[in-house]
Amino acid sequence: MGVTSDVGISVSVRNTGTMDLSTPVDTLLKSYGLHLEAGAGAGKADRVFHDQRTIAASGSETLDLAGSLADSFGAAQVFARVKAIIFKAAAGNTNNVIIGANGSADFIGLLNAAGTITLRPGMAFAAFASSTDATGMAVTATTADLIKVANSGGTTGVTYDVIIVGNST
Repeated sequence: MGVTSDVGISVSVRNTGTMDLSTPVDTLLKSYGLHLEAGAGAGKADRVFHDQRTIAASGSETLDLAGSLADSFGAAQVFARVKAIIFKAAAGNTNNVIIGANGSADFIGLLNAAGTITLRPGMAFAAFASSTDATGMAVTATTADLIKVANSGGTTGVTYDVIIVGNST
């Protein structure tokens, strides 16, 4: 048994214009993806955490990549490397979901220490390594392993989905 996963983003855009004698069409079809087999190293993963979470008005929480997360079976998910990370703010949110800038022990594999990502209601963010990248986004326990997730406002709670796939070594 183990973790196998496919992560991807695909874009399909059709842009049409009007000219005197023709209707030009520009079609863009692009996919980016990552397939991970069970295990450690390049093209592999052995840890996964996923959850739908709610943060109270004006509240925040900290996701500890090297300590406090558990998988669907209750097993601790201590990450040394993150191969894919996805956040999705619920469309029904009134406030934004702010990700990053914990203030100490920031997970700098995703953002620099002061960086944040703002997800307006319904927005998503995804980052993933290539299948040949054994490192991914490095996690350093106690010094670079925390992701702060905050509610941008004091009126209502916010809900978000989070998915993290990576390695224990």
